[in-house]
Amino acid sequence: MTPYIEDMVETVDLFVIGGGVNGCGIAREAAGRGLRVTLAEMGDLAQATSSASSKLIHGGLRYLEFYEFRLVRESLAEREKLLAALPHIAWPMRFVLPHHDGLRPDWMLRAGLFLYDRLGGRGLPPTRRIDLRTHRAGQLLSPKFRYGFEYSDAWVDDARLVVLNARDAALRGATILTRAWVVSVTRHAAHWEIKVERDGHVETLFARRLVNAAGPWAGEVSRTTGASHKVRLVRGSHVVIPRLPGHDQPYILQGGDGRIVFLLPYEDDFTLIGTTEAEHKGDAGHAVCSPEEVRYLVDFVNGYLATPISTEDVVWTYSGVRPLIEGEGDARSASRDYQLDYDDSAAPLLTVLGGKLTTYRKLAENALGFMGVGGPWTARAPLPGGTFDRRALPSMLADLRAKYPFLTERWARRLLRSYGTDAETILAGASSAEALGMDFGATLTEAEVRFLMRNEFAQTAEDVLWRRSKLGLRLDTEAVVMLDDAMARIASGPPDRARVATG
Repeated sequence: MTPYIEDMVETVDLFVIGGGVNGCGIAREAAGRGLRVTLAEMGDLAQATSSASSKLIHGGLRYLEFYEFRLVRESLAEREKLLAALPHIAWPMRFVLPHHDGLRPDWMLRAGLFLYDRLGGRGLPPTRRIDLRTHRAGQLLSPKFRYGFEYSDAWVDDARLVVLNARDAALRGATILTRAWVVSVTRHAAHWEIKVERDGHVETLFARRLVNAAGPWAGEVSRTTGASHKVRLVRGSHVVIPRLPGHDQPYILQGGDGRIVFLLPYEDDFTLIGTTEAEHKGDAGHAVCSPEEVRYLVDFVNGYLATPISTEDVVWTYSGVRPLIEGEGDARSASRDYQLDYDDSAAPLLTVLGGKLTTYRKLAENALGFMGVGGPWTARAPLPGGTFDRRALPSMLADLRAKYPFLTERWARRLLRSYGTDAETILAGASSAEALGMDFGATLTEAEVRFLMRNEFAQTAEDVLWRRSKLGLRLDTEAVVMLDDAMARIASGPPDRARVATG
C-alpha cells in the first residue's frame, strides 16, 4: 500500500532530472521561490551539452533569416540581464563579420544587423561598417575581404554558468545530487516516487512535482514518465588550435552552404572554431568530433584566413548534442527555441524540450510560472562571486595583486574571471604560493581544488580541468594523475566544515 505523502520522510516540492543549464536554472529559480528542491544528474554538472557550446550569449543573428523574431528578441533581452548578473564569467565582445559578393548580399546583412541592434536595445555599442584594409581585424584575413561589419554580442563560460546556478540553488536549500542515476519514476495520485542509484545503492525519494530537464535524454525520460515526447539530436563539434597571430576579436564567418562558423579567441592562448551541425545517431553521451568535421571546420576558416591552418594544428576537439524540438527541415534550420509541456492531470509533470544557453533563465522563470508558486526574482540577480560592477574589474585585479604579490597578472585575472569575489575566499589571506598547498601546474593549487570540491560539486580531475576550468589544455598526464590522487585523498579526509549544503 502506498503511504500518504504527508507521512513520507523524504518529500520535496520539486524533483529535477538533469544537471545541465536548464535543470540547474530551474532548481535555482524554484529554491529562490521557497520550494524544497532536489536535482539529480547522472554524471557531473554540465557534463554533456551545456559544456560543449560555442560559449556565447547571443540573440542568434542568423535566426532572423528563419523569422524567429520572438526567440531573437527574448535572447537579446536575456543577454543584457546575464551580462549584469555575471560580471565574472560573461563579458561583451565586438564580433567581426567579413563580407564579399559571393555571400549573403550587403543589403541583407545591413537590414539584419539593423534589426538585431533594435531588438537588442541600447545596452551594447551598435553595429558599424568597417574597412578591413585598415582595421586591425583585417590582418587575419585574406586580402579579398575588403570590408565587413562589427557588432556586439557576448561570451560566457558555459560550464561555470551551470555550476554556479547549482551552487546558488544549494545555498538556497536545494539538494544537488551528482553521479545520481534516476532508475525509475512512478506517478501516484498526488506525488512521484523516484528511485535513484548512487554509489551502487538505490534510494527512494518522493516529490510533489517532477521536472524532466534531461536534455538529449529528455525523450528517454519522457517514456518512463508515461508521456510521449521526441527531441531532435543535432551534433555540434568544435576544434581548438593555438592562438592565431593578432586574433583579438571574435569573427562570425559565412559559408557558401548557408552555415556560419565562429572564430573565437579562447583561454588566452588558443583559438576556438565551431560549430558543425549534423544529425546525431547513437548515444548522446559519446558524441565526438569526427575527422570529417575537423576537416570541414579547417577548410571553412581557410577560406577566410590570410595564412591557412592545418588539421595538424588542432590541439583539442569537443562535441555536444543539442536537443532540439522535433520538426521538418535540415539541422541548420531546426529551431533553437524551447517548449515547456506542463501536465497537471495528476502529480504535475513538466517536460523541457529544446532551448539554448542564452535563454535558460527565462525558460526557468516560465517553467515556475506554470506552477503558480512565488514570483520571478532572478532577472539580474548575481550568481555566486558576481556581486560587483564589471567596470570595477581593473581595480579589483590591481587590489588582488597588491594584497597577494606572489600572483602573476595572468593568475590573478584567471581567478577573477572564474570566481569573481570568491577569489579572496580561495586565497584566504595566503602569504605565499606555497601556503596554497600542492601546485598542480598552470596556477592550479590545492586551495583552489579544495574550494571546487567544497562548493562546486567537483569530484574528479576531469571535473576540475574541463568543466570548472579549461586547465586541461595546459596540464600533462602526470599532473592529471597527481590531481586525481590528491582529490581522492581530500575526499577521504575529515569533512570540511565550510561545505555548502549539497545533500
